[in-house]
Amino acid sequence: MKKQIVALALAAVFALPGAALAAEAGKFPLTPNSLVMAQDQHKRYYEISNFRIGGKYNLDADPETWRNGGEGGTTLESLGAGPLKVAYIAVGTPKRNDRGEIINAIVVNTFYSGDSTFMYNTWYAGQPANAFSGGAVVGPGLSIDTNRYYVVFLDAIGLWGASKPSEGLGRKFPSYSYFDMVQANYRLLRDHLKVAQVELATGVSMGATQSWVWGVMHSPSGFVKAIMPIGGTTASDGDDPIGAWTFLLAQAAIESDPVWRKTNGNYYDLPVDQHPKRGLQFMWSRLQLTGLTFPVRSATPWDKIEREVFYWEPTGNQNATWIARTKTEDPVDYWYRNDAGFNYNINKDLKRIKARTLVVHVDNDMWLMVENARKAAKEVNGAAFASFPDATAHYGVFKAPNVLKDTIKSFVDNTFTTSLPGIAGASGGGGGAKASAEKPAGLAK
Repeated sequence: MKKQIVALALAAVFALPGAALAAEAGKFPLTPNSLVMAQDQHKRYYEISNFRIGGKYNLDADPETWRNGGEGGTTLESLGAGPLKVAYIAVGTPKRNDRGEIINAIVVNTFYSGDSTFMYNTWYAGQPANAFSGGAVVGPGLSIDTNRYYVVFLDAIGLWGASKPSEGLGRKFPSYSYFDMVQANYRLLRDHLKVAQVELATGVSMGATQSWVWGVMHSPSGFVKAIMPIGGTTASDGDDPIGAWTFLLAQAAIESDPVWRKTNGNYYDLPVDQHPKRGLQFMWSRLQLTGLTFPVRSATPWDKIEREVFYWEPTGNQNATWIARTKTEDPVDYWYRNDAGFNYNINKDLKRIKARTLVVHVDNDMWLMVENARKAAKEVNGAAFASFPDATAHYGVFKAPNVLKDTIKSFVDNTFTTSLPGIAGASGGGGGAKASAEKPAGLAK
C-alpha cells in the first residue's frame, strides 16, 4: 500500500472535527466536546461535585483523604462554575460480582491532545481510522477482547469533553495535575460506572503517563491489577531534560503570540478571530519538528513540509496545517495542559506499584527517551520492558499493540512470558521487534 506515512500520521493524529464550533466573543464553549465529531454520539458524561483540583496528594495517607482530590485544591463551584465534568466511551462485556459491580474493566487513557473519540476511532474495531494503528486493537477476539473485557476510553481534565479552561473560567481555571486527571476518572469508574476492579490501565503517550499514575495511586489497594504504559513518562521535569526542554519551548511559543503578551492570556473578550492562535500554531510547528524521525522529515517534499513550518505572516500554504487545526483549539487550554507536566515526577513513587507491569516504548522516540522508560521499568518489581523502532518515532505508540501483538495480547490476558517478541533481556537491552524502514516506501525527496 503506497501511501506516505507522514501524510497518514498527520491526517489521523491531527484530524479536525467535522466543523468548527461557532463562538462569539465572550460566549462559551469555544471548542467542541469531541476531537472526532463523527464519533461524538458515543461519548457520555459524568459530573463530580466539589472535586478539588490542583491540590497535593499524600499517597502514604488513606486514599479516602484524596477521594475528592488533593488537599488544598480548588473546586470549580467555588469559582462560579458548575461541577467538574468528565467524559468517556464504554464498549465491551461487563462482568459483575455479587454486588453488581464490574470486575473486568480495562481503561484506555487519552494522549496529550486527544480524547476518547480519537482512541475509539483508531483502536475500536470497524472504525474509519483503524489503519493508522495498523489495524483495530479493541474488539471481539482482538488484543483487547470486548467479549472478555469492559473497555472504557477516557477523556482527561482540560480538553474536549472534560471540564476545561475555555468553557468560561479561562486563566481562573485551577492548575491541574496528572493526579487530578486520574483521580477524577477513578471517581467516574467507581461511582458512576460501578467498577470494582480494573484489570488493566493503558494508553499511549500522555495516556501512558496516566497509566503510570494509575499504578502509583490505585494499584496498592488492588483496584488496578495491571498497567501497560505505551510511550509514556514518569517525569517531565529536570529528570528528563529533553522532555522538559521540548514542552517548555512549546509553552514559550504560546506565550510569544503578541495578543497573548498584550492580554496575558485573558483574551476572551475579543472576537474569536483575534484570539492568539498564532502562538498555538507556533507550538505545534515546534513540536512536530521532532514528532517524526529526521529521515522521514528529510524525505518529505518541501511543499508538504511547508504546510507545517510556522510563519508569523504566512502566504499560500505556509503554516496551513496548523491554521486549520487551531480553528477548534484554544491556547489557554493547551497552556494548562503543558503546565500539568512541568512539575510532574513520580520516580520516587514507582516502588509503590503493585500491579503487573509491561512498559512499552518506541526505541527512536525523539520526545520521550527510551532510556528513561527502561530505567523506570527497572524500578517496578517484576516489570517487563518491550520496545521496537518505528519510522514515525513517537507516533509509533498508536500501532504498538499490532507491532507487538502477541506480546501485548498475552500481557492483557495474563498469559505473558518474557520470551515473547520485543522483550528486553536480563541486561535491560533493546527489544527484538523488527525495525520499520527509516525511509518508508512512498516518500521521495
